[in-house]
Amino acid sequence: MQQKKIPMRKCTGCNEMKPKKELVRVVKSPEGEISMDLTGKKSGRGAYVCRSKKCLSAAIKAKRLERAFECSIPEEVYVRLEGEMDGE
Repeated sequence: MQQKKIPMRKCTGCNEMKPKKELVRVVKSPEGEISMDLTGKKSGRGAYVCRSKKCLSAAIKAKRLERAFECSIPEEVYVRLEGEMDGE
């Protein structure tokens, strides 16, 4: 029996390749709203971050999420993302 391939994604914070299920997807919807996608099924452009605040803050500091979504992100969106990361 053939073993199922595990999808790998790169964390925008630490730049490490990890299994997709270990990461949280941050998504930019077609309307331009940026939110955290815990199911991985929302439509839109996605970027992945580890489930740690350290990786999220590294991605914010290096503006990697802004580069991934090709737009500037307001500060209140970052605050909301950090708040949602606390809930896990």
